[in-house]
Amino acid sequence: MRFGIVLTPSSGAQWTRAVVEAERQGYATVLLPDTLYTPSPLPALAAAAAVTTTLRLRPNVLAAPLRTLGSTVREVAALQLLSDGRFELGLGTGRPDARGEAVKLGMPWGSARERRQQLIDTVAAVRDRVDPAPPIVIAANGPRMLATAAANADRVLLAAAPDATEDELAAMVATVTAHTDRDVRFTLQLVGVGAQLPIWLSARLGYTASALRDANAAGLLPSDPQAAVDILESRSARYGIDELIVPGELAESFAPTLELALSR
Repeated sequence: MRFGIVLTPSSGAQWTRAVVEAERQGYATVLLPDTLYTPSPLPALAAAAAVTTTLRLRPNVLAAPLRTLGSTVREVAALQLLSDGRFELGLGTGRPDARGEAVKLGMPWGSARERRQQLIDTVAAVRDRVDPAPPIVIAANGPRMLATAAANADRVLLAAAPDATEDELAAMVATVTAHTDRDVRFTLQLVGVGAQLPIWLSARLGYTASALRDANAAGLLPSDPQAAVDILESRSARYGIDELIVPGELAESFAPTLELALSR
């Protein structure tokens, strides 16, 4: 298993401390969201590259429609240069509420089919024009996007609902594997540890740990580190889900599980 942590900067000094600490704790990757209410991820990742040596750097995820193809290629090339090849391109077609952000940025917001094609074109351009080309991680949920990811991604972020069950994850994995003969690996985002949920999930979306537990939500891990590690290792072996993304708010609750997993 490898582990990534989602962090957002509140100041330059805080950001430096946060990414250095993430690297010290053993996280493999630091990730930033791509929204207009959080700092732009690419400059922040460039700053993180300057103060770390092994930590990999990934937007989670760049919304392809919010940038021109040329600007994405240019920025990815810069990140690869500044990080000595530690950049990973997380890419998607945009969150359901991202249409308004596209309007604010003066970018067109096409149909779902057009946005999928824009993502495909972006992947092709990055692989053709960036040396070395970074790993491509595509966020996908529905059948069409899972098939698109199968054909284009090195890794698929299973953008499942917070209450998705393990059976639902297995079905998503099966859709991807049915559309490719390549060895694509999978990523899942943690939604809770024991009774602890991130604020965006509880306060903004109204989820509770008990409701997620009753729903057998796969993204909710037990607070017992051994039980959590056993679940993660089982999913890695059965489905190829070998990366877990940890929201920064859950880092303290997840720390015992991280320590145990890294010691195995």
